[in-house]
Amino acid sequence: MPLSVELQCFISRSAWSANLTQEQLARVQKDAFQRSYSAGALVCHRGAPADHWIGVIEGLVKVDTVSKGGRATTFAGVPAGSWFGEGALLKDEPRPYSVVALRDSEVAFIPHSTFEWLLENSHSFSRFVIDQLNARCGYYVGLVGNLRLQKASARVAFCLAELFNPQLFGVTDLTLGLSQEEIGRLSGLSRQNTNRALRELADAGLLAIEYGSVRILDLTGLRDFAHSED
Repeated sequence: MPLSVELQCFISRSAWSANLTQEQLARVQKDAFQRSYSAGALVCHRGAPADHWIGVIEGLVKVDTVSKGGRATTFAGVPAGSWFGEGALLKDEPRPYSVVALRDSEVAFIPHSTFEWLLENSHSFSRFVIDQLNARCGYYVGLVGNLRLQKASARVAFCLAELFNPQLFGVTDLTLGLSQEEIGRLSGLSRQNTNRALRELADAGLLAIEYGSVRILDLTGLRDFAHSED
């Protein structure tokens, strides 16, 4: 099936594709495909084979897991423009997490074999993946510390500030089209606690709460708040 214009544009905008040769780019365009998911739909099952590298063309997905007792933990929210899942591909193991669409989303897939071929044949792609893994490691170290040590408002601050991580996500629009319910899901908080945390951050002058969105007023301050001690 021919590559859609939407997917072709998404690949061309991705930082890792900038230095690919015509041959390498042609293989990616031949092998990549996209699928549509409605809000709440499961994109990938936990424990399923890691057969593809995943990109979010439009929408928003979350990476999470659920314990045997039914307790859910969200590892990350992944906005449009982002690629993820390289760790499971490199370890060639079942995915240790689920991927769920938080809103209607268009998702791109690049097969494992194509991902490995790029690693072997493109120095720039390998460099991108190394940098991606390093940034993701730093993110998860920060996330664990934040969840264990910080109050609700700092957890929300971390969740929002990390969406602007230039290596992992690279969101540039300071107005985030996230509802309070979506922010709560990303930060692992109830809607009531999320509302209280957002108001605390708004009172501190770090963000403004708008209808169906949050506008960041002080990104540096938000990052500092996320790592402040409770």
